[in-house]
Amino acid sequence: MTETTAATPKKKNSGFSLGHLLLEGRAFLALIAIIAVFSYYSPNYFTVSNFLIMSSQVAIYGILSIGMLLVILNGGIDLSVGSILALAGVCAGAMMQGITLDAAGVILYPPVWAVVVLTLCVGAAVGALNGVLIAIFKVPPFVATLGVMYVARGVALLMTNGLTYNNLRGKAEFGNTGFSWLGFNRLWGIPISVIVLATVAILAGLMLSRSAFGRWLYASGGNERAAELSGVPVRRVKIVVYTLSGMLSAVAGLVLASQLTSAGPTAGTTYELTAIAAVVIGGAALTGGRGNVRGTMLGAFVIGFLSAGLVIVGVSSYWQTVFTGAVIVLAVLMNSLQYGRGGRKS
Repeated sequence: MTETTAATPKKKNSGFSLGHLLLEGRAFLALIAIIAVFSYYSPNYFTVSNFLIMSSQVAIYGILSIGMLLVILNGGIDLSVGSILALAGVCAGAMMQGITLDAAGVILYPPVWAVVVLTLCVGAAVGALNGVLIAIFKVPPFVATLGVMYVARGVALLMTNGLTYNNLRGKAEFGNTGFSWLGFNRLWGIPISVIVLATVAILAGLMLSRSAFGRWLYASGGNERAAELSGVPVRRVKIVVYTLSGMLSAVAGLVLASQLTSAGPTAGTTYELTAIAAVVIGGAALTGGRGNVRGTMLGAFVIGFLSAGLVIVGVSSYWQTVFTGAVIVLAVLMNSLQYGRGGRKS
């Protein structure tokens, strides 16, 4: 007579894992390491004023990165964010310079609030175009956003004839002053652009964690077919995600144009790659369904503080590109290690 014993499953190791800690907290640890290294090499780096200046510059990348995060969570990609940023800035610049009505023989100078609202509508419209092409006409996200990237950049060039709109501060007699408020003013000592970034990050975080749309987004990004069978409005989620990405690109365009008090059609070149890099460094999976706003913000600050630190210590711009690329490759490698071990849940 033989005895049979039921096989007992092995318990997963729930103890402390240094490797797991390094993978989960890599963006935060990288940011701390960057601050420590550059503070050692430059006494001007670790100062409140320098951190505020760097944060103001990071705000543009951060706002773009939040929009990119939403798209990547959905399992897509948006290569048009840099071009939408440029188009939004050019549209704002054109309105600040005055809208000529040839038929009536007058020039209209919209107030700044109207300029902001109309510019956001332009960004949302271009983003919605991406969403419709991808969700309704089934164009692959890479191809659709690549095409829109060229179209948006081309329209910006046509509007300006390749030139730049300068001196966007406005004039009191035309009632359109205040555009530089976003880029130069401070509230409680904090740059307005940083406050805008914090507001966008908080709203996006609440949307992802506390709303039905956030659950739909994670579900459709993790397994689109299963989400559709479960009643998730997959098409609507796609269109909304790309619309939000376009709108946030317009916000970043307004902040950049305000900081420079000028707007040109070549602004935002390669910014889409920086936004993707920030999302990846923050731990999001390019396959969709994994990632959060906190990690993306850390990724944006890693890139921004690294670039600023290299400038402060006098590193060549060529080496800056090398270091930034190395950080991105390392982040992708660590993402592969993190998500490759357990696999994706479907």
